[in-house]
Amino acid sequence: MTGHRAIVVGLGGLGSAALHRLATELGPGVLGIEQFELGHHRGASQDHSRIIRLAQHQAHYAALAAPAYAAWHEVEAESGQQIVTRTGGLVIEDRVARRGTATGTRNIEGYTEVFDRFGVDYELLDADELVGRWPQFRVGGGEQALYQAESGIVDAARANAVHIALARAHGAEVRPHTRVHAVRPDGEGVAVVTDEGTLRADRVVVAADAWTNQLLAETGVALPLTVLQEQVTYYATPHLAEFSPARFPVFMWHGSHNFYGFPVYGEVATKLGQHMGGPETTADTRGFEPDPVRRERYAEFVERHIPRFGGPELYSKTCLYTVPPDQDFVLDTLPEHPQIAVAIGAGHAFKFAALIGGLLADLALERAPSHPIDAFSITRPALTDPSFPRSFHV
Repeated sequence: MTGHRAIVVGLGGLGSAALHRLATELGPGVLGIEQFELGHHRGASQDHSRIIRLAQHQAHYAALAAPAYAAWHEVEAESGQQIVTRTGGLVIEDRVARRGTATGTRNIEGYTEVFDRFGVDYELLDADELVGRWPQFRVGGGEQALYQAESGIVDAARANAVHIALARAHGAEVRPHTRVHAVRPDGEGVAVVTDEGTLRADRVVVAADAWTNQLLAETGVALPLTVLQEQVTYYATPHLAEFSPARFPVFMWHGSHNFYGFPVYGEVATKLGQHMGGPETTADTRGFEPDPVRRERYAEFVERHIPRFGGPELYSKTCLYTVPPDQDFVLDTLPEHPQIAVAIGAGHAFKFAALIGGLLADLALERAPSHPIDAFSITRPALTDPSFPRSFHV
Protein backbone atom coordinates (compact mmCIF):
# COMPACT_ATOMS: atom_id res chain seq x y z
CA MET A 1 0.00 0.00 0.00
CA THR A 2 1.18 3.50 -0.93
CA GLY A 3 0.71 6.43 1.44
CA HIS A 4 -0.77 9.81 0.50
CA ARG A 5 -1.71 12.78 2.62
CA ALA A 6 -5.06 13.09 0.84
CA ILE A 7 -6.86 11.43 -2.06
CA VAL A 8 -9.79 12.90 -3.97
CA VAL A 9 -11.98 10.35 -5.77
CA GLY A 10 -13.85 11.88 -8.71
CA LEU A 11 -12.53 14.91 -10.59
CA GLY A 12 -15.67 16.65 -11.78
CA GLY A 13 -16.65 20.10 -10.59
CA LEU A 14 -16.48 19.50 -6.84
CA GLY A 15 -13.65 16.98 -6.84
CA SER A 16 -11.33 19.04 -9.04
CA ALA A 17 -11.95 22.07 -6.83
CA ALA A 18 -11.19 20.05 -3.69
CA LEU A 19 -8.02 18.71 -5.30
CA HIS A 20 -6.88 22.26 -6.04
CA ARG A 21 -7.51 23.47 -2.48
CA LEU A 22 -5.89 20.45 -0.85
CA ALA A 23 -2.85 20.65 -3.11
CA THR A 24 -2.53 24.36 -2.40
CA GLU A 25 -2.25 23.58 1.31
CA LEU A 26 -0.50 20.22 1.35
CA GLY A 27 1.55 20.19 -1.84
CA PRO A 28 2.98 16.81 -2.97
CA GLY A 29 1.27 13.81 -1.46
CA VAL A 30 -2.17 14.78 -2.76
CA LEU A 31 -3.69 12.47 -5.40
CA GLY A 32 -6.74 12.92 -7.61
CA ILE A 33 -8.33 9.83 -9.15
CA GLU A 34 -10.80 9.82 -12.05
CA GLN A 35 -12.27 6.60 -13.44
CA PHE A 36 -12.71 8.04 -16.96
CA GLU A 37 -10.76 10.53 -19.04
CA LEU A 38 -10.49 14.04 -17.63
CA GLY A 39 -13.40 16.17 -18.81
CA HIS A 40 -15.56 13.15 -19.64
CA HIS A 41 -19.26 13.34 -20.50
CA ARG A 42 -20.65 10.58 -18.29
CA GLY A 43 -21.46 12.51 -15.13
CA ALA A 44 -22.76 15.88 -14.00
CA SER A 45 -19.87 18.30 -14.61
CA GLN A 46 -19.62 18.35 -18.38
CA ASP A 47 -20.38 21.04 -20.96
CA HIS A 48 -19.49 24.69 -21.43
CA SER A 49 -21.82 26.57 -19.16
CA ARG A 50 -23.57 26.75 -15.81
CA ILE A 51 -25.53 29.66 -14.39
CA ILE A 52 -23.93 31.52 -11.51
CA ARG A 53 -26.21 33.80 -9.54
CA LEU A 54 -26.80 35.61 -6.31
CA ALA A 55 -30.50 34.82 -6.83
CA GLN A 56 -31.36 32.17 -4.24
CA HIS A 57 -34.70 31.47 -2.60
CA GLN A 58 -33.20 29.67 0.42
CA ALA A 59 -31.00 31.38 2.99
CA HIS A 60 -28.51 28.53 3.35
CA TYR A 61 -27.59 28.92 -0.32
CA ALA A 62 -27.72 32.71 -0.30
CA ALA A 63 -25.12 32.68 2.48
CA LEU A 64 -22.72 30.93 0.08
CA ALA A 65 -23.51 32.87 -3.09
CA ALA A 66 -21.28 35.93 -2.65
CA PRO A 67 -18.40 33.84 -1.24
CA ALA A 68 -18.69 31.58 -4.30
CA TYR A 69 -18.11 34.56 -6.59
CA ALA A 70 -15.06 35.50 -4.52
CA ALA A 71 -13.72 31.95 -4.75
CA TRP A 72 -14.04 31.95 -8.54
CA HIS A 73 -12.26 35.29 -8.73
CA GLU A 74 -9.39 33.80 -6.71
CA VAL A 75 -9.11 30.91 -9.17
CA GLU A 76 -9.16 33.34 -12.10
CA ALA A 77 -6.47 35.48 -10.49
CA GLU A 78 -4.22 32.48 -9.80
CA SER A 79 -4.65 30.95 -13.25
CA GLY A 80 -4.97 34.00 -15.49
CA GLN A 81 -7.99 32.29 -17.08
CA GLN A 82 -11.48 33.76 -17.36
CA ILE A 83 -14.05 31.36 -15.94
CA VAL A 84 -16.99 33.63 -15.07
CA THR A 85 -18.76 35.78 -17.69
CA ARG A 86 -21.23 38.31 -16.37
CA THR A 87 -24.46 38.53 -18.38
CA GLY A 88 -27.06 39.58 -15.83
CA GLY A 89 -29.80 37.13 -14.99
CA LEU A 90 -33.57 36.86 -14.95
CA VAL A 91 -35.92 34.80 -12.83
CA ILE A 92 -39.24 34.80 -14.67
CA GLU A 93 -42.38 33.45 -13.04
CA ASP A 94 -45.41 32.65 -15.18
CA ARG A 95 -48.03 33.15 -12.51
CA VAL A 96 -50.89 32.01 -14.71
CA ALA A 97 -49.21 28.69 -15.53
CA ARG A 98 -48.34 28.16 -11.85
CA ARG A 99 -51.74 29.08 -10.45
CA GLY A 100 -52.82 26.47 -7.91
CA THR A 101 -49.35 24.90 -7.80
CA ALA A 102 -47.43 24.60 -4.56
CA THR A 103 -44.16 26.43 -5.22
CA GLY A 104 -42.74 26.72 -1.70
CA THR A 105 -40.25 29.59 -1.78
CA ARG A 106 -39.34 29.06 -5.45
CA ASN A 107 -41.26 32.14 -6.54
CA ILE A 108 -40.61 35.85 -6.91
CA GLU A 109 -41.55 36.55 -3.29
CA GLY A 110 -39.18 33.84 -2.09
CA TYR A 111 -36.28 35.30 -4.04
CA THR A 112 -36.94 38.90 -3.02
CA GLU A 113 -37.30 37.99 0.65
CA VAL A 114 -33.86 36.38 0.61
CA PHE A 115 -32.40 39.24 -1.44
CA ASP A 116 -33.69 41.77 1.07
CA ARG A 117 -32.34 39.73 3.96
CA PHE A 118 -28.85 39.58 2.42
CA GLY A 119 -28.81 43.11 1.04
CA VAL A 120 -28.62 42.15 -2.64
CA ASP A 121 -29.71 44.68 -5.27
CA TYR A 122 -32.36 43.59 -7.76
CA GLU A 123 -35.08 44.90 -10.05
CA LEU A 124 -38.68 43.72 -10.30
CA LEU A 125 -40.31 43.85 -13.72
CA ASP A 126 -43.83 43.17 -14.90
CA ALA A 127 -44.47 41.48 -18.25
CA ASP A 128 -44.47 44.71 -20.25
CA GLU A 129 -41.27 45.93 -18.61
CA LEU A 130 -39.62 42.58 -19.28
CA VAL A 131 -40.38 42.69 -23.00
CA GLY A 132 -39.56 46.38 -23.21
CA ARG A 133 -36.07 45.68 -21.95
CA TRP A 134 -35.52 42.32 -23.66
CA PRO A 135 -37.76 42.21 -26.75
CA GLN A 136 -36.44 38.72 -27.48
CA PHE A 137 -39.09 37.40 -25.06
CA ARG A 138 -42.76 36.78 -25.83
CA VAL A 139 -45.11 36.80 -22.85
CA GLY A 140 -48.77 36.29 -22.09
CA GLY A 141 -49.12 39.10 -19.57
CA GLY A 142 -49.16 37.04 -16.40
CA GLU A 143 -45.40 36.97 -15.96
CA GLN A 144 -43.33 38.75 -13.35
CA ALA A 145 -39.55 38.92 -13.50
CA LEU A 146 -36.64 39.60 -11.20
CA TYR A 147 -33.37 40.88 -12.65
CA GLN A 148 -30.01 40.70 -10.88
CA ALA A 149 -27.03 42.23 -12.63
CA GLU A 150 -24.29 40.00 -11.18
CA SER A 151 -25.64 36.77 -12.67
CA GLY A 152 -23.74 35.08 -15.44
CA ILE A 153 -22.02 31.97 -16.74
CA VAL A 154 -19.41 29.69 -15.21
CA ASP A 155 -17.48 27.84 -17.90
CA ALA A 156 -17.76 24.34 -16.45
CA ALA A 157 -15.30 22.49 -18.67
CA ARG A 158 -12.71 25.25 -18.37
CA ALA A 159 -13.19 25.47 -14.60
CA ASN A 160 -12.52 21.75 -14.14
CA ALA A 161 -9.43 21.89 -16.33
CA VAL A 162 -8.12 24.98 -14.52
CA HIS A 163 -8.63 23.42 -11.08
CA ILE A 164 -6.72 20.30 -12.17
CA ALA A 165 -3.91 22.33 -13.74
CA LEU A 166 -3.53 24.44 -10.59
CA ALA A 167 -3.54 21.33 -8.42
CA ARG A 168 -0.72 19.87 -10.50
CA ALA A 169 1.18 23.15 -10.21
CA HIS A 170 1.06 22.73 -6.44
CA GLY A 171 2.42 19.19 -6.65
CA ALA A 172 -0.71 17.04 -6.86
CA GLU A 173 -0.68 13.82 -8.85
CA VAL A 174 -3.64 13.09 -11.15
CA ARG A 175 -4.58 9.61 -12.33
CA PRO A 176 -7.32 9.40 -14.98
CA HIS A 177 -8.65 6.07 -16.27
CA THR A 178 -8.34 4.58 -12.78
CA ARG A 179 -11.38 2.80 -11.39
CA VAL A 180 -11.95 2.91 -7.63
CA HIS A 181 -13.85 -0.10 -6.31
CA ALA A 182 -14.06 0.76 -2.63
CA VAL A 183 -13.17 3.37 -0.06
CA ARG A 184 -12.77 1.75 3.35
CA PRO A 185 -11.57 2.97 6.75
CA ASP A 186 -8.13 1.66 7.64
CA GLY A 187 -7.28 2.53 11.21
CA GLU A 188 -7.09 6.30 11.39
CA GLY A 189 -6.56 6.48 7.62
CA VAL A 190 -8.35 5.23 4.53
CA ALA A 191 -7.72 2.44 2.02
CA VAL A 192 -8.70 3.19 -1.57
CA VAL A 193 -9.06 0.03 -3.64
CA THR A 194 -8.39 0.59 -7.35
CA ASP A 195 -7.81 -1.50 -10.46
CA GLU A 196 -4.11 -0.88 -9.98
CA GLY A 197 -3.90 -1.84 -6.34
CA THR A 198 -4.78 -0.50 -2.91
CA LEU A 199 -3.67 2.98 -1.92
CA ARG A 200 -3.63 4.46 1.55
CA ALA A 201 -4.34 8.04 2.53
CA ASP A 202 -4.66 10.01 5.73
CA ARG A 203 -7.82 11.63 4.37
CA VAL A 204 -10.14 10.95 1.42
CA VAL A 205 -12.72 13.13 -0.30
CA VAL A 206 -15.37 11.17 -2.22
CA ALA A 207 -16.82 13.40 -4.94
CA ALA A 208 -18.18 10.60 -7.09
CA ASP A 209 -21.79 11.78 -7.45
CA ALA A 210 -23.85 8.94 -9.00
CA TRP A 211 -21.17 6.38 -8.04
CA THR A 212 -21.03 7.47 -4.37
CA ASN A 213 -22.92 4.60 -2.76
CA GLN A 214 -20.90 2.02 -4.68
CA LEU A 215 -17.69 3.46 -3.29
CA LEU A 216 -18.99 3.78 0.28
CA ALA A 217 -20.51 0.29 0.48
CA GLU A 218 -17.81 -1.02 2.82
CA THR A 219 -18.30 1.89 5.24
CA GLY A 220 -21.88 0.84 5.93
CA VAL A 221 -23.21 4.14 4.57
CA ALA A 222 -25.94 4.09 1.92
CA LEU A 223 -27.37 7.50 1.11
CA PRO A 224 -30.94 7.80 -0.27
CA LEU A 225 -29.90 9.28 -3.60
CA THR A 226 -31.96 9.42 -6.78
CA VAL A 227 -30.05 9.57 -10.07
CA LEU A 228 -31.88 11.40 -12.85
CA GLN A 229 -30.99 11.62 -16.53
CA GLU A 230 -31.41 15.22 -17.65
CA GLN A 231 -30.66 16.92 -20.96
CA VAL A 232 -29.96 20.22 -22.69
CA THR A 233 -30.35 21.35 -26.29
CA TYR A 234 -28.20 23.76 -28.29
CA TYR A 235 -29.91 25.77 -31.04
CA ALA A 236 -27.95 27.19 -33.97
CA THR A 237 -29.86 30.45 -33.93
CA PRO A 238 -29.23 32.67 -36.95
CA HIS A 239 -29.76 35.70 -34.69
CA LEU A 240 -26.39 35.61 -32.98
CA ALA A 241 -26.07 39.29 -32.11
CA GLU A 242 -29.46 39.38 -30.37
CA PHE A 243 -28.40 36.51 -28.12
CA SER A 244 -24.82 37.49 -27.39
CA PRO A 245 -23.84 37.55 -23.69
CA ALA A 246 -23.74 41.35 -23.88
CA ARG A 247 -27.38 41.57 -25.00
CA PHE A 248 -29.20 38.58 -23.55
CA PRO A 249 -29.06 37.38 -19.93
CA VAL A 250 -29.08 33.91 -18.50
CA PHE A 251 -32.60 33.11 -17.34
CA MET A 252 -34.75 30.74 -15.33
CA TRP A 253 -38.41 30.43 -16.31
CA HIS A 254 -40.72 29.05 -13.64
CA GLY A 255 -43.97 27.98 -15.28
CA SER A 256 -45.61 24.62 -15.85
CA HIS A 257 -41.99 23.42 -16.21
CA ASN A 258 -38.81 25.00 -14.89
CA PHE A 259 -36.63 25.95 -17.85
CA TYR A 260 -33.27 27.68 -17.88
CA GLY A 261 -31.36 29.20 -20.77
CA PHE A 262 -28.11 30.76 -21.93
CA PRO A 263 -27.03 33.25 -24.56
CA VAL A 264 -24.60 32.17 -27.26
CA TYR A 265 -21.63 30.74 -25.37
CA GLY A 266 -19.27 27.83 -25.83
CA GLU A 267 -20.93 26.83 -29.08
CA VAL A 268 -22.20 29.13 -31.81
CA ALA A 269 -25.62 28.43 -30.40
CA THR A 270 -28.02 29.21 -27.59
CA LYS A 271 -28.73 26.58 -24.93
CA LEU A 272 -31.91 25.50 -23.12
CA GLY A 273 -32.50 22.96 -20.37
CA GLN A 274 -35.16 21.90 -17.90
CA HIS A 275 -34.34 21.63 -14.21
CA MET A 276 -35.35 18.18 -12.96
CA GLY A 277 -38.07 15.96 -14.37
CA GLY A 278 -35.87 13.48 -16.19
CA PRO A 279 -36.21 9.70 -15.83
CA GLU A 280 -34.71 7.86 -12.89
CA THR A 281 -31.63 5.82 -13.78
CA THR A 282 -28.29 4.68 -12.36
CA ALA A 283 -24.69 5.53 -13.18
CA ASP A 284 -24.27 2.17 -14.89
CA THR A 285 -27.61 1.84 -16.71
CA ARG A 286 -28.16 5.40 -17.93
CA GLY A 287 -28.46 6.05 -21.64
CA PHE A 288 -26.96 8.80 -23.76
CA GLU A 289 -29.82 9.27 -26.23
CA PRO A 290 -31.87 12.40 -25.45
CA ASP A 291 -35.58 11.97 -24.81
CA PRO A 292 -37.57 13.09 -27.90
CA VAL A 293 -40.52 14.15 -25.73
CA ARG A 294 -38.35 16.60 -23.83
CA ARG A 295 -36.77 17.82 -27.06
CA GLU A 296 -40.23 18.66 -28.36
CA ARG A 297 -41.17 20.33 -25.06
CA TYR A 298 -38.08 22.53 -25.30
CA ALA A 299 -38.83 23.45 -28.92
CA GLU A 300 -42.42 24.36 -28.04
CA PHE A 301 -41.27 26.58 -25.19
CA VAL A 302 -38.75 28.34 -27.43
CA GLU A 303 -41.29 28.87 -30.21
CA ARG A 304 -43.82 30.30 -27.76
CA HIS A 305 -41.62 32.50 -25.59
CA ILE A 306 -38.26 33.26 -27.33
CA PRO A 307 -38.75 32.33 -30.99
CA ARG A 308 -35.56 33.93 -32.33
CA PHE A 309 -33.54 32.05 -29.67
CA GLY A 310 -34.29 28.90 -31.65
CA GLY A 311 -32.99 27.56 -34.93
CA PRO A 312 -31.78 24.22 -36.24
CA GLU A 313 -30.87 21.93 -33.37
CA LEU A 314 -27.10 21.80 -33.11
CA TYR A 315 -27.31 18.88 -30.69
CA SER A 316 -28.91 17.64 -27.51
CA LYS A 317 -26.95 15.88 -24.80
CA THR A 318 -27.66 14.12 -21.52
CA CYS A 319 -26.16 14.43 -18.06
CA LEU A 320 -26.84 13.07 -14.58
CA TYR A 321 -28.27 14.68 -11.46
CA THR A 322 -27.68 12.85 -8.16
CA VAL A 323 -30.29 14.14 -5.75
CA PRO A 324 -31.08 13.61 -2.04
CA PRO A 325 -34.78 13.64 -1.11
CA ASP A 326 -34.67 17.34 -0.12
CA GLN A 327 -32.58 18.39 -3.17
CA ASP A 328 -29.89 19.82 -0.88
CA PHE A 329 -26.15 19.22 -1.08
CA VAL A 330 -24.26 16.73 1.03
CA LEU A 331 -21.03 18.23 2.39
CA ASP A 332 -19.87 16.35 5.44
CA THR A 333 -17.64 13.65 6.87
CA LEU A 334 -18.92 10.17 7.70
CA PRO A 335 -20.09 10.15 11.34
CA GLU A 336 -18.13 7.02 12.26
CA HIS A 337 -15.20 7.76 9.95
CA PRO A 338 -14.31 11.47 9.96
CA GLN A 339 -11.28 10.82 7.77
CA ILE A 340 -13.71 10.35 4.84
CA ALA A 341 -15.50 13.43 3.46
CA VAL A 342 -18.39 13.20 1.00
CA ALA A 343 -19.75 15.70 -1.52
CA ILE A 344 -23.04 15.47 -3.43
CA GLY A 345 -24.02 18.43 -5.61
CA ALA A 346 -27.72 17.56 -6.09
CA GLY A 347 -27.75 18.87 -9.65
CA HIS A 348 -27.16 22.52 -8.76
CA ALA A 349 -23.74 22.85 -7.11
CA PHE A 350 -21.46 23.89 -9.94
CA LYS A 351 -21.95 27.61 -9.37
CA PHE A 352 -20.51 27.05 -5.89
CA ALA A 353 -17.75 24.60 -6.90
CA ALA A 354 -14.72 26.80 -6.25
CA LEU A 355 -16.04 27.58 -2.77
CA ILE A 356 -17.07 23.98 -2.08
CA GLY A 357 -13.54 22.87 -2.90
CA GLY A 358 -12.32 24.92 0.03
CA LEU A 359 -15.09 23.64 2.29
CA LEU A 360 -14.16 20.05 1.44
CA ALA A 361 -10.55 20.84 2.26
CA ASP A 362 -11.76 22.18 5.61
CA LEU A 363 -13.64 18.96 6.29
CA ALA A 364 -10.80 16.73 5.15
CA LEU A 365 -8.31 18.57 7.33
CA GLU A 366 -10.65 18.42 10.34
CA ARG A 367 -11.18 22.11 10.87
CA ALA A 368 -14.32 24.20 11.11
CA PRO A 369 -15.72 25.05 7.67
CA SER A 370 -15.09 28.62 6.58
CA HIS A 371 -18.80 29.09 5.79
CA PRO A 372 -21.98 27.58 7.26
CA ILE A 373 -22.81 24.12 5.90
CA ASP A 374 -24.98 22.65 8.67
CA ALA A 375 -27.88 22.37 6.20
CA PHE A 376 -25.82 19.87 4.20
CA SER A 377 -25.13 17.47 7.05
CA ILE A 378 -25.08 13.77 6.29
CA THR A 379 -27.12 13.14 9.46
CA ARG A 380 -30.07 15.41 8.59
CA PRO A 381 -33.55 13.83 8.52
CA ALA A 382 -33.74 13.78 4.71
CA LEU A 383 -30.85 11.31 4.71
CA THR A 384 -31.61 9.34 7.87
CA ASP A 385 -35.42 9.09 7.99
CA PRO A 386 -36.66 6.45 5.51
CA SER A 387 -40.11 8.07 5.49
CA PHE A 388 -38.78 11.50 4.46
CA PRO A 389 -40.67 12.39 1.25
CA ARG A 390 -38.94 13.34 -1.97
CA SER A 391 -39.45 17.01 -2.80
CA PHE A 392 -39.38 16.32 -6.54
CA HIS A 393 -41.11 14.12 -9.10
CA VAL A 394 -39.62 11.77 -11.69
